[in-house]
This record gives sequence, structure tokens and C-alpha cells, in this order.
Amino acid sequence: MITAKTCRFAPEYSCEKMAKHWWKALAILLLLYVIIAGFTIEIPIIGTNGQSSRGLFFHVPMWMCMYTMFTISVVNSLRYLSKYDMKMDVLAGTAGTVGMLFGILGFATGSLWATYTWGGTLTSDPKQMSTAIALLIYMAYLVLRMSIHDMDKRARISAVFNIFAFALLIPLTYILPKMVDSLHPGSASTPGFSSKDTDSHMRMVFYPAIIGWILLSVWIYTLVVRYKKLELKNIFK
Repeated sequence: MITAKTCRFAPEYSCEKMAKHWWKALAILLLLYVIIAGFTIEIPIIGTNGQSSRGLFFHVPMWMCMYTMFTISVVNSLRYLSKYDMKMDVLAGTAGTVGMLFGILGFATGSLWATYTWGGTLTSDPKQMSTAIALLIYMAYLVLRMSIHDMDKRARISAVFNIFAFALLIPLTYILPKMVDSLHPGSASTPGFSSKDTDSHMRMVFYPAIIGWILLSVWIYTLVVRYKKLELKNIFK
């Protein structure tokens, strides 16, 4: 517990600084809980899923992190186009990079689950295919940023591309998969996260997992932004 006495004898760790970083401690505690409980609690055994249903605590939160980062990215792209502030372009690119990281992790954990439940790592499932297309579009966004050396030109073109990429993200990863038949939970013929495939024990881990992983993604984002500020001192005056 942080007390006035603690702050008095440790001025370098002021209460103000500690209070500002409380969410980082929360992220660590939540993820420790998720990792331990995620592998130890009892879960409902459904069909061929077996113990692979534990992937819910890791796979879905990765997508939530991806959506969070891509949202931050497109918001900063819009802010750049309204003010032409290069700092907004750097923030957009940074969030896009971190979002891509969690997108790849989400796709990898989903493919691992598919290996044991569908009998194949990469299948013709509409959800998996449309998600792969969305990730390729964002990968093209990051490649575009690296291929244009003129900073102003890169910022303008990538900002417009980012807006179109985000406009395709939701239909490709959420809307279209719900409209077609698929083995993936959450599709038109396979409703997901219902009383048949989850229970109260899983929800007690699933919801903290989403919060914990999102906090971790924001933490990583802030660290990369700090690095960018040191690297691009002429922009971040």
C-alpha cells in the first residue's frame, strides 16, 4: 500500500507517479490471473474442442487489442488530415504496427485452435479467410509507410489508405462472417459464446482477459511512442 510515509522516504517514487501508472500494475495482475486461471479452471467439454476451448482467454482478447490499436491509428490519421500535424501521423503508424502485432497473434492462436478442432491450420473457413485479407490490407499499409521516404507525402497517402483499411476491417472480420455459414463460433449457423459453449467459470476469466490484454497493448503502444519521440526529436519538440 502506498502511504504518505512511503512517499516521504522515497521521493524519487512520488505518489503522483505511482498513481499515474496504476493501470500498468492492474494489467500485470489481470494477466497473471488469466494465465493461471486460464489453464487450471474446469471448462465445459464440447464435441471435439476438448481443452482447446481455453484458447478463448487468449484468442479473442488478441482481436480486441487489434481493434483498439487500429481504432487509435485511424483516429490519429483523421486528426492528421484535419491539422497536418506530423505527430499525429507518427502516432497512427505506431498504433498500426502494434495492432498488426496483436492481429498476427490473434490469427496464430485461432489457427492453432483450428488445427485441433477443424483438422487443419489454414482452412477455407470464411472467417479465417476474410480475417487474413484484412491483415494483408493492414500489412500493405505498413509496407506503404516504409516505401515512401518523403515524410509529408507518406503521411498524406498512408492516412487516406488507413481510413479505407479501417472501413474494410469491420465488414471483413465481423459483419461478413456473421452472414455466412461457418464452423467458426459466431457465424450465422454457429452462434458463439452462448450458454451451450461457455459457463460462469469461463466468463470470470474471459472478461478480465479482455481488459488485461487491452491494457498490455496500450502499454506497448506508449512504450513505442516514447521511443519514437526520442528518435524523431525534430517532430516531437
